[in-house]
Amino acid sequence: MTLARLSAVLAALALWGCGKTESPAPEASKPAGDTQQAAAPASAPAPTEPAAPVVKIGLAVPLTGPQAHLGIEIRDGAQLALDEANEAGVMLGGQKVKFELMAEDDEANPSKATIVAQKLVDAKVAGVVGHMNSGTSIPASKIYSDNNLPNISPSATNPKLTEQGFKTTFRVMANDNQQGKVLGEFATGKLGMKNVVIIDDRTAYGKGLADVVERTVKASGKTPAAREFTDDKSTDFQAILTSAKGKKPDVIIFGGMDPQAGPMAKQMKSLGLTAKLVAGDGVQTPNFIQLAGADAEGHYASSPGVPLDKMAGGSAFADKLVAKYKTKIELYAPYGYDAASLFVEAMKKADSADPAKYIAALAAITHNGVTGPIAFDEKGDLKGGLITIYQVKEGKWMPVETVGGN
Repeated sequence: MTLARLSAVLAALALWGCGKTESPAPEASKPAGDTQQAAAPASAPAPTEPAAPVVKIGLAVPLTGPQAHLGIEIRDGAQLALDEANEAGVMLGGQKVKFELMAEDDEANPSKATIVAQKLVDAKVAGVVGHMNSGTSIPASKIYSDNNLPNISPSATNPKLTEQGFKTTFRVMANDNQQGKVLGEFATGKLGMKNVVIIDDRTAYGKGLADVVERTVKASGKTPAAREFTDDKSTDFQAILTSAKGKKPDVIIFGGMDPQAGPMAKQMKSLGLTAKLVAGDGVQTPNFIQLAGADAEGHYASSPGVPLDKMAGGSAFADKLVAKYKTKIELYAPYGYDAASLFVEAMKKADSADPAKYIAALAAITHNGVTGPIAFDEKGDLKGGLITIYQVKEGKWMPVETVGGN
C-alpha cells in the first residue's frame, strides 16, 4: 500500500471514531429506571388576535402661531374622547374598532385650511373636528361637502358657515347671530351705553360678530359713533384708539381674538380711555388677562354656553383632561371633546363608520355632552344655544349673566 493511500485510510478511521463518540447512546443502552424523556417538539406560536380596524377622525385647528393655545386644547379634548371610546371597546359592524386622531395645523389661515381639508379627505378620515376659526371653517366646509365628509366645528360662530346649505356641516356652539345680539343688548341695556365705537379684525369671525352687534345697537335706536378695523396680526392700536378717544366712547366693542385684545386693553389704559372693552368668545380667555395684566380689570366678554363649572360634566371632564395633559382649560376643550364624541355616538347608532351611512344619525342626534344637551337644527346649528357674559374681576373671568341665544 502506498504512503498516500495509507494516509487516506487512517484519516477516514479517525473521522469515524470522532463521529461515534459524539453520537448519543442508543435508547437500549440507558440504565434501568432512567425516566428522562425525549425533548418535546417546539410548540406552534399561539394565534394572535387580528388588529382592530382603524377609524380615523381628522382634526383641523391652529397648532402653531398666536392662537395655538386654543387649538391645542381642542385637540386634547378630542383625543380624550377617542381614548375613552377605545377603552370602552366600540363595536361597529360586529367588529371592535380603534379610533385614531389625525391632527393637522391650519395655522388659522383660510388658504392653509383648504389644503388641510383636502389632505384629510385624501387620507379618508371618517369625520373632521374643525375648524376652529370661522375664516378657516367656511372655505374648508365646501371641500368636505363636495366629498360627503361630515365636519363639526367646536368653535366657529359666523352664521355663514351653516347658511351655505351643506348637509355635512355642524357646530356645537351658539352662532354669532345669537352671541352678537346678546352682546349688543348687554351694551345698550345693562351697561347703559351712550356712545360706542366698534372695532373688528376683518376676519370672518371678528367682522361677522361686529356686524351683528352693530345691527343690534341700531335696532335699539342708537347709532355707533364709529366703526374701525384692524387685522388679526396687529398689536399696535394707538392710531385707532386715539381716533376713538375723540368720540368720547363709554364702550368699545371689539370683534377679534385675545392676541389683539390684550395689547388693546393696555393701550386703552395708557391713552386714558375709560371706556369698557366688550368682546366675544375669542377674548374670554386666561390669555387675554395674561396679555393685558392689570389693565384687563373690569372689561367684558361673552362666550357661548355656560361656565365650565356649570356644565353638566364640566368638573369631571376638567379633572380627566388636566390629569392626562397637565394643562389648563382656557375655553374650547369641552367643545372639542363633545365634537369628537358626537362622531362616535352617531357611528354607534348607524353601526358604521361610513359617512354615507352615519350622517343621518348625526343630523338627528340628541346627546348629553359635557357642554350640555346637544341637538342640531336643519342647518346644523346647535339648538337652544346659551350665551354667558363675563367680566374680569380681581384677575379672573367671573360670570355676570347667562341668557338664551335664540
